[in-house]
Amino acid sequence: MHEFLTAGIIGISLGAQYALLALGFTLIFGILGVINFAHGGFYALGGYVAYAAVSQAGLPFPLAVLAAVVATAALGALYERFLIERLVDDHLATMMLTLGLYLVISTGLLAVFGPQSPEFSFPVQGTLRAGTLYLPLENLVVLAVCAAAIGALWLLIYRTDFGRALRALADDRKVATTQGMRPGLLFPLAFGLATGLAGLTGALVTPILALSPSAGDPVLVTSFLTVILGGLGSIAGAVVAAVIVGFVEAYASVYLGGSTGALILFVTVLVILLARPTGLFGREIRGA
Repeated sequence: MHEFLTAGIIGISLGAQYALLALGFTLIFGILGVINFAHGGFYALGGYVAYAAVSQAGLPFPLAVLAAVVATAALGALYERFLIERLVDDHLATMMLTLGLYLVISTGLLAVFGPQSPEFSFPVQGTLRAGTLYLPLENLVVLAVCAAAIGALWLLIYRTDFGRALRALADDRKVATTQGMRPGLLFPLAFGLATGLAGLTGALVTPILALSPSAGDPVLVTSFLTVILGGLGSIAGAVVAAVIVGFVEAYASVYLGGSTGALILFVTVLVILLARPTGLFGREIRGA
């Protein structure tokens, strides 16, 4: 029972991490209609920016995480403004652009930092005892930060003029533009917000798992899987699907092993998609 409950806590933590990644992924698709294959690259970049801020600049870890968010958000906004926006209605071209950016990021990280994983550890270590349970402190901290970020994103999207403008553009870009919405300003901000979420996740998680130039590879696969499961463009679906993926991965890995756990995860997603081909939240309005 202790093992079962501990795996549940880890599953919730994994779900929160996957939710942040999937929210960024689905935000870009829901608003711009762009599938961002560079999402995993921004995750890895966030980890390396945090690592460099701690090891070379001597910043405390919270400021290093903030630096990672700012750097990835700024890069994402600039990339959208000067490249993606020119071809935003050409889905094949934007897919190739984001894939190219991912290759540039991963190759650049490999050239600068080398193939070896640097020594980068989470600042909070140990376990928290709750009755007969022993809970990893790092997972609890990551869970708290991710939950706070998800809550802040929800407030931003549903309780601010900025969020209402983004949802209006997602629903009908032409009508929203005639009402005064400015895609040239809002699209880069949305893209930067999404890539900043990926950078935040990378800065938080890579010290616990592993930091390498290819750290974004499994992240990209999991993010895409989660977004498809939840329903493309659905924020609520991304969160629910992320929790499901987190629990399945945690329990399958604990009781069946890593490789078998991955198989169980894919089978679970396949079964759900067979029942609901459009994802858990089906054909919801983009960004809703």
